[in-house]
Amino acid sequence: MELLRHKSTRKLLLFLFIFVQASFIYLVRPKPIHMAALTTASTTLGNSRLSYKAGISGTESVGSTVIDIDNSGNPDNDTDHLFVNDDICFSNTVEGGCIGNTTYNVQSIDDPTDGLIFNINPALANSLAATDIAVATQSGSMVISFVNSTTIPSDGDILLTIPAVDHATKPCDGMPDHSSAVSTNGFDLGNSAGTSAQRVTTSDISVTGCTDGNWNTTETITCGNASTNHTIRIDRQTTSCTAGTTITITIDGTPGIINPAPVTSGHTQGTSDVYTITATTRDGADVTLDTVDMKIAPIEAVQVSTTVDETLSFIISGVASSTSACGQTTDVTSTATQVPFSTLAAVNTFYEAANDLEVSTNADGGYSVTVSANDQLGRDGGTCTGDAGISSNCIPDTTCDGSSCTHLAAAVDDWETATNNGFGYSLDSTGGTDAVWEWDGTSGTCDGAGTDFCAAQFADEEAGQSAVSIMANANPVNSNNMYVCYRISVGGTQPAGTYYNRLRYTATATF
Repeated sequence: MELLRHKSTRKLLLFLFIFVQASFIYLVRPKPIHMAALTTASTTLGNSRLSYKAGISGTESVGSTVIDIDNSGNPDNDTDHLFVNDDICFSNTVEGGCIGNTTYNVQSIDDPTDGLIFNINPALANSLAATDIAVATQSGSMVISFVNSTTIPSDGDILLTIPAVDHATKPCDGMPDHSSAVSTNGFDLGNSAGTSAQRVTTSDISVTGCTDGNWNTTETITCGNASTNHTIRIDRQTTSCTAGTTITITIDGTPGIINPAPVTSGHTQGTSDVYTITATTRDGADVTLDTVDMKIAPIEAVQVSTTVDETLSFIISGVASSTSACGQTTDVTSTATQVPFSTLAAVNTFYEAANDLEVSTNADGGYSVTVSANDQLGRDGGTCTGDAGISSNCIPDTTCDGSSCTHLAAAVDDWETATNNGFGYSLDSTGGTDAVWEWDGTSGTCDGAGTDFCAAQFADEEAGQSAVSIMANANPVNSNNMYVCYRISVGGTQPAGTYYNRLRYTATATF
């Protein structure tokens, strides 16, 4: 009996021990942190044109001005995304600097639709080998904006994560990166810390929201490597940042973040490569408070940005000749990257062309597409200062028929008289009703009566004009389309020659 009592006592003690331990673990273990999502988040590139990167075909001698490129195996395998007046250099390694630190200017492109040859100025100062590459770097600002759902304490921070190329030796060498897939490609922040030319520094970063001065101005910038992405840490100091505040982080465009080249597998010109930018707020122990993934989509000669880990598709397509667009019939066939009006056979005559824009996004706040031109149409791509006209070898922007036509949506006007020479555009919703104004005056400010051609100028970057919205919707959309209709007319005294400019489209979605 004594033995049984001892066994019972031992069992009771063991039960009490296990019960106390389990209760202790349950009562004192920390409760899980529930992360919230940053809201109204967006990321915008000041220049979302993909960088150009093509291989050299054969060898090129010192003094040559003609460059022949490879047609396979590189991010760019033609000259479709290379433009007159682009600055270009040559590199002798996959991710190396410019040979001789020399930059050249693209003077002309032979057969720009599917050619492989371009001409440069000045002549080559160094010979080129078949293993060298031609690089036209595209860089600019990045603006990240969001509303925090959780208060950021005075010892907390914001951590930005920017995709970096999967390249261990030169993740920040000042040259555009490229890879076979988006998942291993990324942006370049410039030369690595410790070199003589750090590109993106703390002086290039500014933060607004929650008392601007209470964000530490000595941000921590870390270049990525083979296994990590770039990060920028912005510390909070002195006071906390209350939940529900709009915070905007700007990385300026001088010198700016370097955009990647197209991926070498699966990329289609005119369709963006989509990358993810992550913003995270943290407390003093680096525990995540809020986080959000935002999409950003570089594309050939366009500027595209979007937000959150959701969907965005922005496609520019060519339009065949003899297509009805904006009440007119197109005279030429355009592509995703070219609008070749070719030779204008008659003066004081309208010639028509168009591009098709298509947007899909599930962003709750919808999207907006803006457009601007780098300049007026200048002969041989020359600069057209201000409102330069034919006396300056420029095809002027249209003033329509009433002289009040400008680049602003509020100043759209009728343009039906071909002797009122110039270059301009109109809009025509084809899938949805997303055009900010319509060619026939059925929406917007133009007073068209159903048969008029409402037109506007393209915003002129050279003249300091800002891009204007041409396509927008406040809700999610699926494959909404719109024609941008280009119209040109020249007079009998227009100097002979070839005229160029470049249009920059920007799409921004808000979640």
